[in-house]
Amino acid sequence: MKTAVIYKSKSGFVKQYAEWIAESLSADIYECSNVNIEMLSPYDTIIYGGGLYAVGINGVKMITQNLDQLKSKKIVVFATGASSSTEAVINEVRNKNFTSEQQKYISFFYLRGGFDYYKLKRFDKVLMILMKWKIKSKKELTADEKGMLAAYDQPVNFVRKKNIDEMIRYVKDDRD
Repeated sequence: MKTAVIYKSKSGFVKQYAEWIAESLSADIYECSNVNIEMLSPYDTIIYGGGLYAVGINGVKMITQNLDQLKSKKIVVFATGASSSTEAVINEVRNKNFTSEQQKYISFFYLRGGFDYYKLKRFDKVLMILMKWKIKSKKELTADEKGMLAAYDQPVNFVRKKNIDEMIRYVKDDRD
């Protein structure tokens, strides 16, 4: 089984996971901007990873818009974000990014990443400031929201190699 790992990373969290996944599966690894859909034809398994931005997976349209060409392959998508890996978060991300029909062909995993305001580009910083104001305007904050506000001053990193274990088992399941 030939596997390709494709990623789009703005602050390094997705890239770190992609590297570990590629290493664990002896897969080829590509940054998203260096890939076109025709390049993926020799692969049996396609793994795509992107960070979350307003619950949207960065760059995932490369997979969803080309799903007809990829349906014969094992397709795995992972997203990283600073939120806890709760069922509610995972379902929200899955349902926002994939139609019910797409979910039949795409296996989704959420890998907790992190947040480093200082690594963001100017446009993303503006968006994050708007989000900060929105969070601060709430009367009561969840634990995740309190943590997010704290992360503006002190970067957080929840990236751990063990977080990929379930995905690796899933991908290898057909190989053994």
